[in-house]
Amino acid sequence: MEANRQPLEKGKVYTGTVEGYSSEGLGVVRLDGAVVFVPRAVRGETVDLRITRVMKSSCAGEIVKIHAPSPERARPECPYFGRCGGCDFQHLSYPEELWAKRQRVQDALRRLGGSEVEVEEILGAADPTHYRNKSQYPVDPDGAVGFYRARSHQVVPVDRCLIQSEISDRTAKAVGDWMRRYKVSAYDESTGKGLVRHIYVRVNAAGESLCCVVVNGKRLPREPELAALVQSAAPKTVGVVLNTNTCPGNVILGDKYRVVWGRDYLMDTLCGLEFKLSIPSFYQVNRAQAEVLYGRALEFAGLTGKETVLDLYCGTGTITLCLARKARRAIGAEIVPPAVADARENAVRNGIENVEFLCADAAAAAARLEEEGLRPDVVTVDPPRKGLAPEVIASIAGMGPERVVYVSCDPATLGRDVKLFAGFGYRADRACAVDMFPGTRHVETIVSLQRENS
Repeated sequence: MEANRQPLEKGKVYTGTVEGYSSEGLGVVRLDGAVVFVPRAVRGETVDLRITRVMKSSCAGEIVKIHAPSPERARPECPYFGRCGGCDFQHLSYPEELWAKRQRVQDALRRLGGSEVEVEEILGAADPTHYRNKSQYPVDPDGAVGFYRARSHQVVPVDRCLIQSEISDRTAKAVGDWMRRYKVSAYDESTGKGLVRHIYVRVNAAGESLCCVVVNGKRLPREPELAALVQSAAPKTVGVVLNTNTCPGNVILGDKYRVVWGRDYLMDTLCGLEFKLSIPSFYQVNRAQAEVLYGRALEFAGLTGKETVLDLYCGTGTITLCLARKARRAIGAEIVPPAVADARENAVRNGIENVEFLCADAAAAAARLEEEGLRPDVVTVDPPRKGLAPEVIASIAGMGPERVVYVSCDPATLGRDVKLFAGFGYRADRACAVDMFPGTRHVETIVSLQRENS
């Protein structure tokens, strides 16, 4: 706030116009030199807002009155919107949501990345509902099954979610019914007591599903009855698995698995290839948009069939195998052993022989391959939200690839890393956003980084 202006007062009502959206999906209103973040606001609306919190460099507010609703304002279809912390944009039309996400990526690349690259477009989903093929339902100490309220560990009971698969919702409800019928306790993180912590469900394109119950122990009472109820709710269930997690904290899955019924993996088809998916293996949660994403990543890679490609954070080998079909040689690296095992099986299953997989974290794999003198033509990375460690960027640059294709799920860390790559002589020359997560503030981005002296 400027020194010669009066600071905004908590509890007081002001009038302003919504200019855009923050990275958290909040409306941005500027008043007397101060930025006010307002939930459920829509760009272009003039609103009366009440200041709810005054912070050092910004304020929080809430809408008291909308003078003229924007044509892009939508009535939320989800009855839990505003209570469940899963979705951010149910109050926006889908075109406006796409505008907000594209702008977020563009702002991050310019402001944090120092790059003038233009985000060419944002590729929206043909169907923005029921797209998630992986669902994780926390269980409240009283047995309620749902999703966390925003910025809390308080569970909002949810029967039907607009972005989860309907099969997943039915499966989670069946587990909740089983808990109530047989008086199976839920985990209480404040005491460390109780059994069921999370219900984890994966679904494939054919409608088959895999159910994993995460427990604070090694077994559950009435396990055959659990399997029967799950199969009744979702007849195409291929397996019911128990995961043991006795550690306190926010990590959902433990390291030990036991099959209660059926098998412990799911098969799916992506980009014309078959993939085996173990429970801990990374796999994009929106299958249809993953095909769009990988298609654009391949375009950015510009492969001719002569290249050596290195794929870091390869998961079950989805991008790696797509790259291998267009390259001379492909190498994937991943830190999760079951995912690496799945990736190797997936290569054999799809008859792809010009590929190899390393079980190592990205930093160790990149350093080792750089030491061994590997000189890939293209490096692809698809890191978690925290982005790339500086030593990974240094090792990639040390290998001297002509091009780096960066797939990111967080525009802020992407912008940071684009700036770090620029210090090693790699300039962003293309960027595209893909809406992998309709209804939420999250967005996927692909950036091509070209070696400047090539």
